[in-house]
Amino acid sequence: MIPAIEWEDGRLVLLDQRYLPGRIEFVRCRDFREIAGAIKDMVVRGAPAIGIAGGYAVAVAVRECRDGARGTDGKDRPLAIEADLEKCAAFLKEAADHISAARPTAVNLMWAVDRVLEKALSVLRDILRAGSGLETALAEAYTSALEEARAIEREDLEMNKRIGANGARLIRPGSRVLTHCNAGALATGGYGTALGVIRKAWEEKKISMVYACETRPYLQGARLTAWELTQDGIDVTLLVDSAAGYLMSKGMVDCVVVGADRIALNGDVANKIGTYTLACLAGIHDIPFYVAAPTSTFDPTISDMSAIPVEERSPEEVLHFRGAPTGPEGVKAVNPSFDLTPHKLISAIITEKGVIEPPIPENLPRVIKG
Repeated sequence: MIPAIEWEDGRLVLLDQRYLPGRIEFVRCRDFREIAGAIKDMVVRGAPAIGIAGGYAVAVAVRECRDGARGTDGKDRPLAIEADLEKCAAFLKEAADHISAARPTAVNLMWAVDRVLEKALSVLRDILRAGSGLETALAEAYTSALEEARAIEREDLEMNKRIGANGARLIRPGSRVLTHCNAGALATGGYGTALGVIRKAWEEKKISMVYACETRPYLQGARLTAWELTQDGIDVTLLVDSAAGYLMSKGMVDCVVVGADRIALNGDVANKIGTYTLACLAGIHDIPFYVAAPTSTFDPTISDMSAIPVEERSPEEVLHFRGAPTGPEGVKAVNPSFDLTPHKLISAIITEKGVIEPPIPENLPRVIKG
């Protein structure tokens, strides 16, 4: 599998997922604004993956602060080494806010940005207290921030594999599994969350086939999930989003496994638009509905889904596909990128620390703190 994210020669190299599977292209980002733009424009997507990219973006911002940088508005700023600590900290916080704002729903982005920023600022202050100058402190902060971003990437891959092992235990032999959007290697540091469960269960010969919903309007299921599974030799069948209920009614689906972009403290889930519909359909047909996500996707500041922001993307993504119109001229479109699924519709949340089963609000704190 081609890696979605790579650090190479001081630049972040991103596999441009907008063009898969038709062609393979890469975007090489030199500064934090380019990385934030790539996140916003969905060059890189998937909650864990944009978190990883965001972490690297903060490290790049520290380097820019060291070398002399432009602000988020692109205007030149004085060399940081000619300024003082507070001005450096203000620049880095401005950069961090700019990166976090690229995709407001996926909490992994804010989590990773805050983690790398905190590490950089801590090192800056410690080195300065030790008596070294700001130039030395910024050099050390950059090294530490970059290592923290790399650690986030490594940890994500390890978490995905544990999620896969934990989730595979829930899959019964001979299962026909339905998934939505793309929660695989392309959306993470590697292996995947929902697709991590599917990969492990397939390896254990528990899955007979996989259904991938196409996931309008960006077709992450059609372009990315189907491509990933095909690359791994996993039997996958593509279906239009609106066909899922029909297949369930015919007894052709044994369970649903999806990822998540943010999970509230009571277990309510924000995920790609269409997830809530699948959860409702699964409930009506008595089909297990599983959510797979690392604990970094849980937002400790949000008690339930009423407080989760839902990103609204451009109507043009609905009205056009790769330049071709999909509706009549002048028609309006609404394009929420995510929807919200209440915990009562979820059979279990699969994490790297274990499986959270109902009652999810009561069991969630015990598992994620374990």
